[in-house]
Amino acid sequence: MKLKQLESLLGNLDQFTEPKIDLEQYPTRPHIASRMIYTAENTFGDITSKVVADFGCGCGTLGVASALLDAENVIGIDVDSLSLETALSNAEDLEVNIDLIQCDIHHLEWRGPVVNTVVMNPPFGTRKKGSDMDFLLKALKVASDAVYSLHKTSTRDHIKRAALRDFNATSAEVLCELRFDVPQMYKFHKKKEVDIAVDLWRFTP
Repeated sequence: MKLKQLESLLGNLDQFTEPKIDLEQYPTRPHIASRMIYTAENTFGDITSKVVADFGCGCGTLGVASALLDAENVIGIDVDSLSLETALSNAEDLEVNIDLIQCDIHHLEWRGPVVNTVVMNPPFGTRKKGSDMDFLLKALKVASDAVYSLHKTSTRDHIKRAALRDFNATSAEVLCELRFDVPQMYKFHKKKEVDIAVDLWRFTP
């Protein structure tokens, strides 16, 4: 599947109907999600025929993208039941299979099948300091091959230092810098849209 086709399909997905600010729920836009998963497969071979877990899957955008690129199995994990309902609907609309689990990532004790690749757009840690790092630590414990994650560019040095020194990652590489467009979703948002610079990272456990 070509990148433009993947982005187009992801553009049809439903997103949060009742976003929760305490969970920092923001949609992963199609241009970001498609490039993230396309790069993971076409540059590194980390999606097709692999077991992929989408941590904090929200409405399932990254998981659906992985399924469209022929992941062997996709597991979406999120604490929010409404988001999981939307993720299920999105998967059904595009006729792909995703296993969905309601669980707080912080309490996840993985005893399931071997997960090759974890993909995620974690909370930036704006509302709950350190939540982005909690996701990364858990992902590195679960993934056998690679973790793909989005983090604010402003935290680049901190992310790399923590991944390599504290979380025992064998590598931590910024693949590209992207513009994460945050729409006006919450009452405190003063502008219709704000662009935030984010890094697409690839970590190896």
